[in-house]
Amino acid sequence: MLRKLIRYSLVSAAIACAMPAFAQDVPVQKLNEKIRALLPESIRQRGYLVAVNSGSYPPYEIVIGPNELQGASNDFATAFGQLFGVDVRHQTVGGLAAMLAGFDAGRYDMSLGPTGDFPDRRSKIDFIDWVQEYVAFAVQKGNPKNIQNLDDVCGLTIAVMAAGSAERVLKAKAENCAASGKPVTVQSFPDQNSSILAVRSKRSDGFFSGQAPLTYFVNQSSNVLDLAAANLPNGFGDIYQGGIAPKGSDMSKAMLAAFQELFDNGTYAIVMKKWGLERNMLKKPGINLAPDTEHFKTK
Repeated sequence: MLRKLIRYSLVSAAIACAMPAFAQDVPVQKLNEKIRALLPESIRQRGYLVAVNSGSYPPYEIVIGPNELQGASNDFATAFGQLFGVDVRHQTVGGLAAMLAGFDAGRYDMSLGPTGDFPDRRSKIDFIDWVQEYVAFAVQKGNPKNIQNLDDVCGLTIAVMAAGSAERVLKAKAENCAASGKPVTVQSFPDQNSSILAVRSKRSDGFFSGQAPLTYFVNQSSNVLDLAAANLPNGFGDIYQGGIAPKGSDMSKAMLAAFQELFDNGTYAIVMKKWGLERNMLKKPGINLAPDTEHFKTK
């Protein structure tokens, strides 16, 4: 995803201002010395860690400034800082490749994500998984093209995020559609906001992407958008998403312990429900939970 600092649009402005209604307050965490002891010594000494994100991915990450977030991931980052006894400083970069380069250079300590956990991404990083995701469509109100599943895209114009798994799945489907005489026009955009705007402006018949962010976008524009083909495989297997830390590092262990504490004390459920993510909850967190089989990447 291409974001040079932050690319604001009407949609991003709207979601930055929109907060969930009737949400339970997120409990303040107490310093946990056992979990703090798992942190790399360098972080404990300097008193802060740098959490990197790859731009707005609502309702998880809603970027409202170069170093400021809202969303579920920000709530977890705040809780992590309280458990660790350190400050958490956010930094936004342009996509997974930039995140990985920053980890290699020692600029970033962790990412809450969530980012898709796939075996071919694990050579230098661990995924601390805390989300299960699905892939669906955001469509115009009333679903005028009657998209019920991936098979219904033949002959349509569909938006996707460039270089992601949805693009790969859609292009593979487009080959089948072309062979049957009903080609698909695949529109690849650099980010979620551009893709949603294409549907709102009727330049695209649908936007194929992760169900959780699509649900959030649809809820913010329920008079013009609907969610379609939800809770279906749509060309994917089981999808796990999580935070990122250097492979085999103390940071991975600390993040897993912190998430386990938030699962055990009920904070995880409170945050997920606050942001409408009940369908994406896991029973417990884990490192590199996705099976060692080929899946496509959603983020």
